[in-house]
Amino acid sequence: MTETNRIEFKRELTDDLDIEKEVIAFLNYKEGGYIYIGIDKEGHTVGVEDPDGCMLKLKDRIKNNISPSAMGLFDIATETKDGKSIVKVTVASGMDKPYFKTKYGMTPRGAFIRVGTSVEALPQEQIDRLFAMRTRNSISKIVSNRQDLSFEQLRIYYDERGKRLNDNFKRSLELITKEGEYNYVAYLLADENNNSIKVAKYSSLDRCDLIENNEYGYCSLIKATKSVLTKLEIENKTAARITPMERVETPLWDRVAVREAVINAIVHNDYSFEVPPKFEIFPDRLEITSAGRLPESLSREEFFTGISIPRNKELMRIYRDLDIVESLGSGIPRILRAYGENCFRFTDNFIRITFPASVQIDHVSATENATENATEKTNKTQQGILHLIKENKYLTYDEITKQLSLERTTVWRNIKKLQEKGLLRRVGPDKGGYWEVIDNDVNK
Repeated sequence: MTETNRIEFKRELTDDLDIEKEVIAFLNYKEGGYIYIGIDKEGHTVGVEDPDGCMLKLKDRIKNNISPSAMGLFDIATETKDGKSIVKVTVASGMDKPYFKTKYGMTPRGAFIRVGTSVEALPQEQIDRLFAMRTRNSISKIVSNRQDLSFEQLRIYYDERGKRLNDNFKRSLELITKEGEYNYVAYLLADENNNSIKVAKYSSLDRCDLIENNEYGYCSLIKATKSVLTKLEIENKTAARITPMERVETPLWDRVAVREAVINAIVHNDYSFEVPPKFEIFPDRLEITSAGRLPESLSREEFFTGISIPRNKELMRIYRDLDIVESLGSGIPRILRAYGENCFRFTDNFIRITFPASVQIDHVSATENATENATEKTNKTQQGILHLIKENKYLTYDEITKQLSLERTTVWRNIKKLQEKGLLRRVGPDKGGYWEVIDNDVNK
């Protein structure tokens, strides 16, 4: 092992070691990095005598000596190398640059950045520029539109993990603004809110034939997350294939990838859009869509290497406290291992992950059946439209929609199909004109 722009070695953690400086440098660096305690500069493993004590000291110093808060932006864990215990600190690049030593403020004495294998002080000009670029729509800075919030569900989840919330938890978990008001993080984690995550299921390969629409929300985001994971686990049926040697069972989608994708979509969703992530199940695939683009400082290539820039570090911190998230930067590599880069699609405002269903005989049959059922349902819809128009050729879209109890988009789409088939045509303008049925056979 050697030191790089993303790896730093420290022989031991002492009171004289300026570990805050190293952490700050990685927080301000666009790729973050790793600090190993118990490895000397030559890369030799010397070990750590008291790993637990070392981790406690590290967490305390990072928590209390760095501003803005770095909670949710670092992991501390023990590893074994050459038969000896070492401590690994994983530091993500932060969204609220510049980070600095609280004692010295936003000055070259307090702010640093990684340059190659060394740490350099940030010039005041660069500090000012980074501060001017700091994200303004962080959910920790958005004041909740409700201040009558309670957090009993959150307390229960912490109690289950043996981590009781003290009286100061609202401040320590960054649920309040500097002025003491509940922020949007608190709103999302409160027992009651208006945030709802939808899991939709379709019988067709497009979004036309909705057969199930479940909403998980109006409660703590933690509870909603667990409900979504449970629902998708139920839907992730196992397809079986009999071979001459054995029975091979395969889930529709890779379970590890699905879990990571769900958590990533929820934790990294840009809630400033007031658009929650959505989950859609089709006969041939699962689609997961979250709001927000990649952070400006993160390229796609860096994203795919697992470099982590948590959009909502407050949520990330709590999800890690509750062991819902394992470690920083681990989710994307696990998804890529199962599906590769092509499962991701990036737009200006959204990120979508698509997991194709496993190719099994049973699945292909189910897909064909779903397509046939969708076609049959479409034919019935079109027959209904033709029947109504034969009774009254002056019907409007809204009147057809009301009489068939369908969505207006469904009526519009099926009328277009009827026109394409040559079964229906419009005579005259939209207002004042009328419909003319050419043929009743929608199977043409």
